[in-house]
Amino acid sequence: MSVQDVAQLDPGPVGAASILFLEEAFRRGDHYFRELLDALPVAVYVTDADGRLIFFNEACITFAGRTPVLGSDHWCVTLRLLNPDGTLLPHDRCPMAIALKEDRVVRGVEAIAERPDGTRVPFIPYPTPLHDADGKLVGAVNMLVDITERKKAEEALRQLNEMLEQRIEARTKQMAEAYERLRQSERRFRLLVGSVVDYAIIMLDEKGCVANWNAGAERIKGYTSEEIIGQHFSIFYTPEDRAADVPARVLKSVRRDGRYEAESWRVRKGGQRFWANVVIDAVRDDRGEIVGYAKVTRDFTERRKAEQALIESERLARGIINTALDAFVQWDQGGLVREWNTQAEAIFGWTREEAIGKPIADLLLPPDGRATFQAEFARFAAGGQTALLGHRLQMEAMRRDGARITVELAATALPRGDGFAFNGFIRDLTDKIVAEAAQRQALKMEAVGQLTGGIAHDFNNLLAAIIPSLELAKLKLGDNPTSKYLDSALRAAERGASLTRQLLSFARKQELAIERVDVNRLIESIGEMLPRTLGPAARIETQLAADTGATLSDPNQLELAILNLAINARDAMPDGGVLTIATAALDAETAHERWQLIGGDYIMIAVSDTGQGMTDEVRSRAFEPFYTTKGIGKGSGLGLSMVYGFVQQSGGSIAIESAIGHGTTVRLFLPRA
Repeated sequence: MSVQDVAQLDPGPVGAASILFLEEAFRRGDHYFRELLDALPVAVYVTDADGRLIFFNEACITFAGRTPVLGSDHWCVTLRLLNPDGTLLPHDRCPMAIALKEDRVVRGVEAIAERPDGTRVPFIPYPTPLHDADGKLVGAVNMLVDITERKKAEEALRQLNEMLEQRIEARTKQMAEAYERLRQSERRFRLLVGSVVDYAIIMLDEKGCVANWNAGAERIKGYTSEEIIGQHFSIFYTPEDRAADVPARVLKSVRRDGRYEAESWRVRKGGQRFWANVVIDAVRDDRGEIVGYAKVTRDFTERRKAEQALIESERLARGIINTALDAFVQWDQGGLVREWNTQAEAIFGWTREEAIGKPIADLLLPPDGRATFQAEFARFAAGGQTALLGHRLQMEAMRRDGARITVELAATALPRGDGFAFNGFIRDLTDKIVAEAAQRQALKMEAVGQLTGGIAHDFNNLLAAIIPSLELAKLKLGDNPTSKYLDSALRAAERGASLTRQLLSFARKQELAIERVDVNRLIESIGEMLPRTLGPAARIETQLAADTGATLSDPNQLELAILNLAINARDAMPDGGVLTIATAALDAETAHERWQLIGGDYIMIAVSDTGQGMTDEVRSRAFEPFYTTKGIGKGSGLGLSMVYGFVQQSGGSIAIESAIGHGTTVRLFLPRA
């Protein structure tokens, strides 16, 4: 609806002055005001004092279901109006007619408009009388608000109504005052958006200087209109952004694309920073030339804090999950992995990227256990119960490489959306089982040692009386033929004494003659006599590390221990083979991480053979006194037990690695001097 359209109306004898007044008002109105009314989503129309239609916006056509006729009397007469209860509303009692007749604003009346096609639109009219500078009624403006979506749009419509009231009031005051004292566009814009406090609405001229400023801008940025009007908008940018010429690049982007939108730091009066959402649109005249910019800023500092807090919370949760000693796995009702921490990667071998979205059972369990696992959780999700939740269960799992391990699973169900997510904490029990087995073995060996030491001690006391008595009896008898029986008894007693020494060595009750021993040199000296001791069937190799160093030990007992291991290795290779003696220096970190040794640096002596190997049962009992797999008369079963006792008494440790058909390696770990 243009000024020319208004001018072509037949004003009649009564409304001529009113139309001329309104025509002047529209003529003095700017391009933005008309565009604003046409852009409004609500119907707005204007009549003269006699109720004749002189202006309507585009929304009126949609509201009425047809195009209104300019100059018609009381345009609302062309619509069938109903009260909210459905009864007919007489046109002389419609809000617009009352506003003109009684020269007053009518508010709070709801009505129903019936379109030509029969559809009904519930609405609220907002008729407002218009007066000239002398206070004479010249017409009225009415806004018809469709309240079909009232629940959703009520607040927006209220704000729009307030802005329109302010706009109309500002226009009325401008007609009473001197229009030349104020720049029209600035005044109209300020009154239009002045009540909006959640948005900083700023008009910039073509150079980027502030031309208008609303209350929201004053609240958010801290400047009054008097302080900021005429200042370049770059004042709101951070020093680093200004140094990088960001404001100029922003205006260049708006000129090129018509709009700019971003979130970044901005600066309030006084230098305080806030996180802002900024939208800048180019404002063009009728020829399409840019005459300024409309800038809307929202303070998103609190929202950003909330987002950052959420991100930090998620990061913290991720950090806790990833630093957990147990594997953490989360999966949904369909059994698909949703979360997978670094410990799960370490235990099972699947990376997080590989695991996410894969079936949980396929990643954790051997094939023979997957169906039962999936069925249990599916039954719980369907409303049943499962023994897999709320308990710590020991179960068999499988790594990516196919190795089976024993794990402990603690799973819980977490309600999520319309279903459940399952959280599982998984602990690899492999090391624990090994440690417990080692502890049981150590306790068993300790008990056996105590028993053996007690027996050997008592036996040694008996021999201490028997051997001297036999020797005295032999001296008394001289060359008597019966002395040969004493010789046999004496040899048997001496073998018993040797046996008790070995038992005491196992029980760690044999005193050691401690001195500094160069391990490599000791092995080299042993290597000279080993060929004669072991025979030609065994080929002997040595692999001695150059930096092995020395240990504090009994050299005779260490030599005897190595000889015992070499003889056992020879016996395990009846058809010949290779005997290897190797040394290595272990720093404290390597000793602890690889061999679970504590107390500092160690020297490792490894005696390996290529013989028959041991079963797990034989290996577990190898250090027990009198336990042997050799035939009768081929071994006492005290060789390894003596080595075990000597190493333990020296403050070291011993370990056996063996497998049937793959030989045996016995490692001695002695503290490094």
